[in-house]
Amino acid sequence: MGTGRIVVGVDGSDESKAALRWAARQAEATGAWLEPITAWDIPVTFGVPVYEEEIDLSDSAGATLSATAEEVLGPDPAMVVTPVVVRGHPARALVEASVGAELLVVGSRGRGGFLGALLGSTSTYCVHHAKCPIVVLRAEEDEDPPVEKGDPAV
Repeated sequence: MGTGRIVVGVDGSDESKAALRWAARQAEATGAWLEPITAWDIPVTFGVPVYEEEIDLSDSAGATLSATAEEVLGPDPAMVVTPVVVRGHPARALVEASVGAELLVVGSRGRGGFLGALLGSTSTYCVHHAKCPIVVLRAEEDEDPPVEKGDPAV
């Protein structure tokens, strides 16, 4: 195992894939090992549950993590990879995992929230509370909108 641990949040979104890809390159360059983390919890509802009790949310989260890691890193990654599935709020799980880590890497936004938001709630929380340096990445195909004449930013 390498000398450091790089924690990366993975939820299957394009942004988390970009974060995992970047973290893998960083781990390879520094000799660190990767700890991709997916967090899950029972959805909060008022009244009727939103899922069937037969569904194992932990297994579903693990399948998402495995599929994303396989897609991004391939079947034989160049570094040690220790995937972790935890029950809890993703932001809190990532901040807890950041204790003692060399680096925390997250996508700018994940599966939930508003698509136009620059930072999602999880990445914002991590930026403010991480216990190690943090890198926040946008999806690689994400592009800035074209600047129009008369735009106040021009």
